[in-house]
Amino acid sequence: MSGLDGDSLFGSILELSAGTLAQESSAAPAGGAPASNPSGGLLSMLPLFVLIYIVFYFLLIRPQRKQQKQHEALLKELKKNDTVRTSGGIFGKVVSIEPDQDLVVLEVDENRNVRLRVLRSSIAAVIGREKKDEAPAASTAGKSR
Repeated sequence: MSGLDGDSLFGSILELSAGTLAQESSAAPAGGAPASNPSGGLLSMLPLFVLIYIVFYFLLIRPQRKQQKQHEALLKELKKNDTVRTSGGIFGKVVSIEPDQDLVVLEVDENRNVRLRVLRSSIAAVIGREKKDEAPAASTAGKSR
């Protein structure tokens, strides 16, 4: 971000809106008569609305989109034998992936052969990946000694 924390940014917005309201009240003619141009108040508030939209974009919308793209990339890279956590808190190892039905089969308990079919989108995180390249490299290194 640009060095502003949430409190000081919120304070700046409040000061800006208070200044705009003070200008409108001082521009009103004496005697309590309405201003000659009632749309001037809305036009002067337009920069404030633009500023609020920009703040919401950078604090809420943009990070959410970035997180959503990361989750989509995680789901595309999902492979067999990955240890995953579902959005419901279930941990398991990926046994198979059914791309046509968007389903993933997880093995929850190896001893009892408990398997669950879950939607691919319900995978929240990949906890660990099984490295197939390291096992042959370690066995060949042990033989060369």
